[in-house]
Amino acid sequence: MEVRVQSVKFDAAQKLIDFTIKKVAKLGRFFDGIIAAEVTMSLTPDHDNKKVAVRLEIPGYDLRTEKQCRTFEEAVRQCVDVLKIQLKKTKEKMRGE
Repeated sequence: MEVRVQSVKFDAAQKLIDFTIKKVAKLGRFFDGIIAAEVTMSLTPDHDNKKVAVRLEIPGYDLRTEKQCRTFEEAVRQCVDVLKIQLKKTKEKMRGE
């Protein structure tokens, strides 16, 4: 699975990028057919919160979630948790359960 990380209007530290790639890559355990993942990080206008959007490309579907938290790491964790649930549901649908 290819993971692309994009930071909008700021330069993300390499440590943050590595953390994000590591967390998103773990989603491959729940669904084998993930083609690519695209992560977009941005600051909210008031700069108090950080926003992370994750889009997973899988055959027949695109799963997307967006979270806004105090830190990018927390937002990435929440997005990954939501996507785990979505992947499990998608996998069950594809099996016809």
